[in-house]
Order: sequence, then structure tokens, then C-alpha cells
Amino acid sequence: MSYYLEQDRFCLAVDCIIFGFDQETLKILLIKRRMEPFMDQWSLMGGFVKEKESLNDAARRITSSLTGLDQVYLEQLYTFGDVDRDPGGRIISVAYYALIKINESDVEIANKKGAEWFSVNDYPDLIFDHKQMIETALKRLQRRCRTQPIGFELLPEKFTIRQLQSLYEAILMSPLDKRNFRKKIHEMDFLDKLEEKDRLNSKKGAFLYRFNKDRYLDFTQKGFSFEV
Repeated sequence: MSYYLEQDRFCLAVDCIIFGFDQETLKILLIKRRMEPFMDQWSLMGGFVKEKESLNDAARRITSSLTGLDQVYLEQLYTFGDVDRDPGGRIISVAYYALIKINESDVEIANKKGAEWFSVNDYPDLIFDHKQMIETALKRLQRRCRTQPIGFELLPEKFTIRQLQSLYEAILMSPLDKRNFRKKIHEMDFLDKLEEKDRLNSKKGAFLYRFNKDRYLDFTQKGFSFEV
């Protein structure tokens, strides 16, 4: 039996703000739209939710279709539902943001879909309310990185302390004192120092580290804060 037949009908979509970090700049992945309205204009990656698909599954499908990655950090952000947000019809969009490792994403898939990485500080005009989505996602990411170690989702498995600081400066859009940052990071004690060194950026080389998730969980259960 069908219910709610007298209610208005509308479409439900998911849009994904995909963040990446290239060791210097926090970036977002955008595509050139291949359908009307606004064909050939820059857009976030999105799509309609299928009839037998959850919102989370739709977000994972959409993110994977552009990056080739199945296991990424995804968080539901906000629902954008202004009546006239899409000239194509009554579309409600649930925005998610994803954090991926750029070096692990599938470049061939991205190229085929006309996707490009842009700095969060310098990207082209976007369709609909996608600029608002990015700004909302960036504010959420800035809050999250102060209380959770989600920034590690953007780094390679092995990284230097300098790379970690560069990431946080890129997210927070503010320089951090080198001495204080290193002191706080080492006090937190959830990095494993490796015997390997990164010798690409200096002759002396800098020790590489790996994030210890198990140790971090022990801290968070005691009310630990990642405020830097």
C-alpha cells in the first residue's frame, strides 16, 4: 500500500566537498559539470540518492566514483534546502565532506571526469550554493582539527613534524609557533617515531612519524583534547 500520495514530491541529492593536502596547500576537488543546468561550469561532485540507498552509502558512492577510494573519512555536514537553490527543480541536498590522501586517489578517474584540485583560497566560481557548502565544510574542519586528529586523514602514512605543522597551518589559515607546536605534539604522545628520515627537503633529513590511532583512542576516552 502506498502512503503519503497527497504530499509534494521533490528530489534528494548528496554533494561532496572533497579535501586533500599536497604537503603545502589545503585543496578541494572540483569538476566541470556535464549536464544542464550550468553545463561546463565548475561544481562539487554530487548526485541523486537512489531509492534503496542510504545517505551515507550515496556519499561513499559519489566520493569513490571521483577518487577511486572506498575507505575515506566522511562526515555529514549540513542540509541545503532553499526552495530556489537549483533552477532544475526542487532539490534538497545533503552535503558531506571527505578527507583523502591525494597521492592515493585515482588520477585517471579524476581526469576522465574533468576534475581538478584547487586551493581552498583560490577556486573558480561555482554553481548553485556550492561555495556556501565549501565555506561551511571548512569551518567544520577547522573546529574538528582542534579537538580530533582527523587531519591525519590528509597526510601520507609516514610524515615529518614539519609536514604536520604545515597541514594545521593550511587548515587553520594561520601560522603556528614552531616550538610550541612541536612541544604540544610530543606531549600528546600518539605519534610513533620511525628510524627512517625524509631527505628530500634537507641534506640532514627529518625523522618520519606514524600516527598511532590506538594510543589516541586511549587519550580521548580520558577527555583528551587535540587543541594546538
